[in-house]
Amino acid sequence: MISVTRKSHFNAAHRLHNNNWSDEKNHEFYGLCNNKNYHGHNYDLEVTVSGEIDKESGYLIDMKYLSDLIDINVCNKFDHKNLNLDTEEFKDLIPTAENIAVVIWNILREKIDKKLNIKVKLFETERNSVEYSG
Repeated sequence: MISVTRKSHFNAAHRLHNNNWSDEKNHEFYGLCNNKNYHGHNYDLEVTVSGEIDKESGYLIDMKYLSDLIDINVCNKFDHKNLNLDTEEFKDLIPTAENIAVVIWNILREKIDKKLNIKVKLFETERNSVEYSG
């Protein structure tokens, strides 16, 4: 088994807010991340694909293909967007780093050959990251 990783980047705004909670509980739980005017992050994304090397091509996956998949299906969709207001994926889903990573994984899982494993690592800050592999 071998793994390759492609790094990417996007900027997005969001607000962490649970509509089932009072404003007070949201503020107490999410703190500054519950700012009613939203806040933003410079997200760094790593997508790792693992599997067996194709004997014919010598590749696990064409990195240009992987790069294009990420750009078209993730970065173009989320970059410079307010995740709460501008995307269908987060209309009814709180855009925590955890949920964003799962959404990205699901988007890419549909596009990448099922014989390959994928892992998404999303850095919300230099010190905070989440990882999801299905």
